[in-house]
Amino acid sequence: MTDTHELRIDRTIDAPVEAVWRAWTWHVSEWFCPRPWRAEVVEQDLRPGGRSAMVMRGPNGEENGIEGVILDVEPGRRIVSTDAFTVGWMPAGPFMVRIDLFEADPADPGRTRYSAIARHWTAEAAEQHKAMGFEAGWSASADQLEAVARRLAAGG
Repeated sequence: MTDTHELRIDRTIDAPVEAVWRAWTWHVSEWFCPRPWRAEVVEQDLRPGGRSAMVMRGPNGEENGIEGVILDVEPGRRIVSTDAFTVGWMPAGPFMVRIDLFEADPADPGRTRYSAIARHWTAEAAEQHKAMGFEAGWSASADQLEAVARRLAAGG
């Protein structure tokens, strides 16, 4: 796998890392899907080998289940997950490895450098993800993540 199969969103979020981390880990249903879609968290066990399961629901009754495992968690810094396995390390049809990175902005520690990365096994999978609207969808989700983080940072 090379970075040629990587899609990513990089943002500076106007909230401290702690608030962005809390938004990502405890408020997933509020930001994960671009509106009007919504995410229902079935399970989010943030530890290596933990289950990550959600159902994305569309405005017209559409449903898209997402099932995978957490590969790595470094609290306040990184979450790595994949759909290549389901819980119990059962192989599944792999689409990507997702990496979310959180880092205090060196110029302003009250802001967070956030990256959401999708690494695909093949160029075809990366192109399929791009055609599905990766840029717009993941950007909208990052905007929603920022809104939740800002609310949390303000005490909400």
